[in-house]
Amino acid sequence: MSTSMGMTSASALAADVAREPGGRIRQENQALIMRAAEHVFARAGFAGATMAEIALRAGVPKSNLHYYFRTKQALYRAVLAHTLQLWLSETDIISADHAPRTALEQYIRAKMRLSESHPDASRVFANELLHGAPEIGGVLREALRELVARKAVVIRQWIASGQMAAVDPHHLFFTIWAATQTYADFEAQVCAVLGVAELDARAFDEATEHLVALLLRGCGLITVNQSDS
Repeated sequence: MSTSMGMTSASALAADVAREPGGRIRQENQALIMRAAEHVFARAGFAGATMAEIALRAGVPKSNLHYYFRTKQALYRAVLAHTLQLWLSETDIISADHAPRTALEQYIRAKMRLSESHPDASRVFANELLHGAPEIGGVLREALRELVARKAVVIRQWIASGQMAAVDPHHLFFTIWAATQTYADFEAQVCAVLGVAELDARAFDEATEHLVALLLRGCGLITVNQSDS
């Protein structure tokens, strides 16, 4: 696989679709294919996945699959780009226009919703990282690093103004990512310990409330009594 992928791949794809006749149907078909690809890539990895299996999962002829995505690599890159776009769009709330408690709580809740609604996408992304990020390494070192740096400035401003406890902004992001994505990436482990077959909406709600209280307490944004109330 190549080592570069534009940060705006998914956005550019959506814009191109919108400009084409029949763009809505095309976009719906692409979304269907990408969800099928998430499922297959999450279980077989890039090397083990086949376009035939993805087409079968999507319920479309293989020729249709190649019409939208010419190669397996192009489809894989589209899945990664879309996943990253979903995750990073949720960081918009972290801005000087919002109070830190509101911003961080909404961000944590959004990341948990994505772990619940797009677990396979998260697993594909995690597998990419476990293999050294051959496809998205450039994006992580450049665009992602720059975005986190901008958000770190906001967090440091909140700290300097006494609105939250002194925490390292970068490690705060790492903690939020790890804590929220574990419910998708390591669902089997969580289910085994909890003694359930799968994580349902109630389990995600309970986990979300736990993480919100734990992380906000760690940032000095709520007290123990407040989180228990």
